Amino acid sequence: MKNKVYILEDDASICGLIRVALEMNGISFESFSTCAEFMEAIAVEQPDVALLDVMLPDGNGFEVLKSVKAEYPAVSCIMLSALGKEEDKVNGLNLGADDYVSKPFSVLELTARINAALRRKQPSSVLMAGDLALNYDSMTISRGGEQLDLNRKEYELLKYFIENAGKVLKRETLLNEIWGYESGETRTLDNHVARLRKMGISIETVFGVGYKLNI
Repeated sequence: MKNKVYILEDDASICGLIRVALEMNGISFESFSTCAEFMEAIAVEQPDVALLDVMLPDGNGFEVLKSVKAEYPAVSCIMLSALGKEEDKVNGLNLGADDYVSKPFSVLELTARINAALRRKQPSSVLMAGDLALNYDSMTISRGGEQLDLNRKEYELLKYFIENAGKVLKRETLLNEIWGYESGETRTLDNHVARLRKMGISIETVFGVGYKLNI
């Protein structure tokens, strides 16, 4: 399930505040007051993010953290603890926690940290190659944050270079992939490479073979 949070917290008032904040942000959740209940639930369905209290009636949140990271490493874990000393935070982070929030905490800050963890779990639609950014959703390419003005074939060619950044690409491969040419002599590829270079794209000529996008 997308954007699902599990809360392991035995303080009903704190749990209530977190639940209200998550509801306001449209984030689904389940809450548990014991380690046993939490571990039983996570074995059935893994959340995107787990909020883990440390001092619990039937165990220790650090032990839960170790179990979660060992069995379900994709789950992002945020520790919630009254143990706010530096050594406690370091211990939690060393055990695999993705974040550590000391009690008392701001609900707004905690919500922001949860949202940040959820964003990190979303698949990126942008592929980076050096200062080039290929955005699959908008079908655009930018360099240093500035969108390039590309025609269709320039876009397709540069997209292929970015997806294969650092690799030496044969002329025949590029002609076939972008223009559908099986063989034959043509200056089409060279002309397009020349135009991309004028835009500041570092494309290296590998003599006798083809081209390579330098990153």
